[in-house]
Amino acid sequence: MAKVLVLYHSFYGHIETMAAAVALGARSVPETVVDLKRVPETVPPDVFRGAGGKADQAAALAKPEELANYDAIVFGAPTRFGNVSAQMRTFIDQTGPLWMSGALVGKVGSVFTSSATQHGGQESTILTFLPTLLHHGMVVVGLPYAERRQMGIDEIKGGSPYGAATIAGGQGERMPSEQELGMAEFQGRHVATIATKLHG
Repeated sequence: MAKVLVLYHSFYGHIETMAAAVALGARSVPETVVDLKRVPETVPPDVFRGAGGKADQAAALAKPEELANYDAIVFGAPTRFGNVSAQMRTFIDQTGPLWMSGALVGKVGSVFTSSATQHGGQESTILTFLPTLLHHGMVVVGLPYAERRQMGIDEIKGGSPYGAATIAGGQGERMPSEQELGMAEFQGRHVATIATKLHG
């Protein structure tokens, strides 16, 4: 069976919600086992609470060496100035031993994100994360235009061929819409399907 990891960092809960949708899509693929984990929070607890961080996230904490146990990894992190959050970057920067041993070569990698505004760096965040996956030798998978919801203009929404995304609002007041969750679910299913084929 193909093993898929949905690995995320979420400060306010938007990426956590998207990650659950990605995992749901991946679990819909037969012969697939899916784990949902998060990276450790690096912001001091008092600062985290003061900023309104979501502390009740149930997903287990991941360790960098665990990534080698999976056939596919879907990474989710909010955008910070057009790049992934420092928490995700700190975690990824600890995967040097996996790179040295080639442990992730040939595994499927994919990315999803969130931003405060419509043009807040969703595409650049994913695009600047993809080189890391390529350095690890991963097979990069995005969100193809077969997922038609990303093409609609019926609402302001995230999502691009690079990966699913959501728009959180300037104060984090907007949670992922049904269409954005649908795109995340599609991406999870798409990644798991490809991982299953490669694993087989």
